[in-house]
Amino acid sequence: MDYNAIGLTAGIEIHQQLNTCEKLFCHCPTLLRDSSEHSGEFFRYLRVTESEMGEIDRAAQEEMKRERKFRYYTYDTTCLVENDEEPPAPLNDEALSVCLTIARMFSMTPVRQVHTMRKLVIDGSNTSGFQRTALVALNGALPNGGEIETICLEEEAAQRVKDDIFSLDRLGIPLIEITTSPCMHTPDEVQQVAEYIGMVLRSTGKVKRGIGTIRQDVNISIRGGSRVEIKGVQELDLIAEVVRREVQRQENLLAIGQQLLMRKASVPDASQDISDIFASTKSAVLKKAKRIHALRLEGFAGLVGCEIQPDRRLGSELSDYAKKCGVGGIFHTDELPAYGVTAEEVGAVRARMHAGDQDCVVIVAAVNDAQAACALQQVITRARVALSEKPVPEETRKMLETGSSAYMRPLPGAARMYPETDVLPVIVDDDRWNGVTIPELLTVKARRFAQEYAIDHNYASQLALSEKLPLFERALTEGIKPKLAAFTILSTCTELRRDGVLIEKITDGDFLATWHAVESGRIAKEAVPDLLKGLASGDSFENVIGKLAPAVSDKELESIIRKIIANRSEFVDQKGRAALGPLMGVVMKEVRGSVDGKIVSELLKKGIDEALSGKKS
Repeated sequence: MDYNAIGLTAGIEIHQQLNTCEKLFCHCPTLLRDSSEHSGEFFRYLRVTESEMGEIDRAAQEEMKRERKFRYYTYDTTCLVENDEEPPAPLNDEALSVCLTIARMFSMTPVRQVHTMRKLVIDGSNTSGFQRTALVALNGALPNGGEIETICLEEEAAQRVKDDIFSLDRLGIPLIEITTSPCMHTPDEVQQVAEYIGMVLRSTGKVKRGIGTIRQDVNISIRGGSRVEIKGVQELDLIAEVVRREVQRQENLLAIGQQLLMRKASVPDASQDISDIFASTKSAVLKKAKRIHALRLEGFAGLVGCEIQPDRRLGSELSDYAKKCGVGGIFHTDELPAYGVTAEEVGAVRARMHAGDQDCVVIVAAVNDAQAACALQQVITRARVALSEKPVPEETRKMLETGSSAYMRPLPGAARMYPETDVLPVIVDDDRWNGVTIPELLTVKARRFAQEYAIDHNYASQLALSEKLPLFERALTEGIKPKLAAFTILSTCTELRRDGVLIEKITDGDFLATWHAVESGRIAKEAVPDLLKGLASGDSFENVIGKLAPAVSDKELESIIRKIIANRSEFVDQKGRAALGPLMGVVMKEVRGSVDGKIVSELLKKGIDEALSGKKS
């Protein structure tokens, strides 16, 4: 696809957890906990507040369409600050230092007075109803010629356990937010820029690693469409696909809008109660409903069921809006009869609603008339956007597992921000800014590894990006051979992990002890996999060492090799020197990794040659 022709413009916001000792506004550790370990819980109802100008944020208004009771899990590693029952402590200076380091890496201009603000959030992810955030730096440079617009330091939100239940272990972990300009114009470019920023972040050695510690929000628009923010892209490899699918969605919505205009479609102002039609229905959903209402969309037939993304239709968009009122979704006549709804019932609904051949009827099941009216009013709002001059609404969407997306809420406005009165500003003077040390980029580090340690470039790149990079660098300072450490981290651990070995249970100290044992000649490097496997099972280092085969002397090894060759004399006569490879495996199994493979190879080669020469003589 020619993305320039359709005017694709994209920018990204990257949210990365910082690996600090304490949270941003309290002294609790930044540890993630299993929700089953929670030691207490409490409940909250969150309410929208007005900005300094007396305005209410439109995204917050959307969240207030139904009353929600939120449950929060607490732990022995959380405190009253997370509960919003104690004022915040001063801004975490370690976290600010990490942000300033990253700002310098992007050649940014620091904010000389760092003021904390409150950002209105009432979806339950913050007990206070707002997220604290502070602007740290402006105007950075990207390799593609684009710009890092801002760097902010903010507190991480609570982790959703299920529905309206949240866990407070994650709330308050320091988070850096990096926002780019809309400087990307292809899906692959968006992914490449995100990858570059992620590499810069990891180069500090001060960010957390693993799924959930970094999230990308992607802002996308095309010519004739609108800016849409897709939140929560956690996997780098999905970013390009998310952009492609959003382009597809906006193009299809534009095409549907054209058809609706040609049909002179319209959306009436009111819905009707049709509960009596389904008094004896066999539909499981409609049978449980207290009230059932319907809405006629004039000229929408065939278009509500039109696919706009893989597994997503215009009907899915209408359903997303209706769900904000607490209903499970909608039915529509483009997909009926189905789900237990009969053709006779569909005919009765169409007749009641005076629906023509080009009309689509939307049906909603609710607990009462007010909920049904609310849900269908949401459908009316979204359907009218579809036939307006701008048929793609500006909105915030959540990424689905496949890369498609679903509606979350309208884009927030300026009314969601207001000053935090409980946190004093922090001064960033020239001495502090000029004293920031810029770390070596991981890409530069990889090239250095390849050159200095004669490591394959691909291996060096993998090593630089590995979570075990600090372990590798520590091993070098302790005199471990680079190739031994690199091979263990990248190859041996990968093979063991494939075999189901829990590598994450092996401590850095155990890795270092293993390598020192090889370097000192206590074990052969061939014994490393067996040693690591034993350590992963929870056994102690000395116990595992004791269970390995004892060291074999050269004389004992020569005897073992002569015996193996003699027992396989016919095979050696037939294969000649080609017998070396198969017999290597036999010998190594016999000595169980207690001898260096190079020594085994040399003695085995010598033994085969002697056996062959003996036959000739």
